[in-house]
Amino acid sequence: MFYAILAAALVVIDQIVKYLVRANIPLGGSVRFIPFLLDLTYVQNTGAAFSILRRHTWLLTLTSAVVVLVMCWLIVKGFFKNRLGLWSAALVLAGGVGNLIDRAVFGCVTDMFQTTFMDFAVFNVADCCITIGVPLLFLYVWLYVGKDGKKEGEPDGADQLPPDGQ
Repeated sequence: MFYAILAAALVVIDQIVKYLVRANIPLGGSVRFIPFLLDLTYVQNTGAAFSILRRHTWLLTLTSAVVVLVMCWLIVKGFFKNRLGLWSAALVLAGGVGNLIDRAVFGCVTDMFQTTFMDFAVFNVADCCITIGVPLLFLYVWLYVGKDGKKEGEPDGADQLPPDGQ
């Protein structure tokens, strides 16, 4: 339950920040946020990270919807067995839903965080969730998936071999 609340809270935070940026900063405008680190710059992104596939918003919307549905299905089926898996699922789900809402409602994603200490893509809260959640998800799969119930030092599939002499 905690992870569902976490995902929902992150989606709400993402949408509030996006709303505040759209309501208070003109498109293309910028406001200093954290000096020498981060500005708030209102950008509409019809593509994915770094504006790739910007002419294929429908494909990105479909992909986001599929990712959200798959994550929900994995959660319901109990795929995630520990905190690392649940944290990664909550973050990926929150990021996917946050950006999916924008694509479905506005036809683009509202981005606002622009680093001032280096040249980098403008991003949003949902992007942060995805950027942290996906590597955690890969780490979870690498460390835990397929290793449930296997004894240390036991070769893969050893529990399926017939006893000696058969």
